[in-house]
Amino acid sequence: MTLRLRLLLGVPLAVLAVVVLCACGSTGGLDASEPAPPVSVQPSPKPLWPGWSGATLSAPGAETATKLPPPEPLDGLGELGPGGLAKLDVHELLRADPRLRPLADRPMIDKPGRSGIRPPVLVDLSGDGRPELLLAIDLESGRSAVVVYAERGGKVYPVLFTAGKRIAVEVLGTDLLVRSPCADGGEQAVRYHWDGKRMSTVSDTKSYRKPDRSPGRGGDDSPSTRPSSEPSSTPSARPGTRP
Repeated sequence: MTLRLRLLLGVPLAVLAVVVLCACGSTGGLDASEPAPPVSVQPSPKPLWPGWSGATLSAPGAETATKLPPPEPLDGLGELGPGGLAKLDVHELLRADPRLRPLADRPMIDKPGRSGIRPPVLVDLSGDGRPELLLAIDLESGRSAVVVYAERGGKVYPVLFTAGKRIAVEVLGTDLLVRSPCADGGEQAVRYHWDGKRMSTVSDTKSYRKPDRSPGRGGDDSPSTRPSSEPSSTPSARPGTRP
């Protein structure tokens, strides 16, 4: 090969080498000396009554909080002592609540399968360092009533009431998540958030089971979850500690 031919062939190879080197240096990744961005840990739901969370989850009948007047304090309790909500007698508290007075004399229960009042739970849902009190009453029909009380200025305020069949109650960050089965086979999840006065609905979603269409399954009902948001008239933390 002549010297002239070698020079002509060498030029494209050199240009190609420069292009390859430039392409390798223009990646979108981090340089060796650049620190990786911090990873934020997202909260996961934590059941408040774990013993009642294993059953299959009727949509919760919750009051609509969007246009309600501010909650009124319960009469008949008087000023709370230094112990606050943690020292309140559960039966006395329910007797002071007109909505739950008929259920006030139910027995206390410590496991599912019986009707009665579940152990009370304290959890800070308002985010101000003062825990709210959560009570759940299970009925013979399989339905349950869940109520949240807050203490402000020595008085007790009911800030959430919801009821449904086989409901599961969880905390998600400082939010409350209430899950329950729907009559159409789906599952409803209502999320409540403190709005400064009460626990208000921030989301109300349903999820359904989708048939498995993979080869060999024959269109059976092997579950794969497909969440879909659907508006509903039903409204809508740190783990709680028991008083």
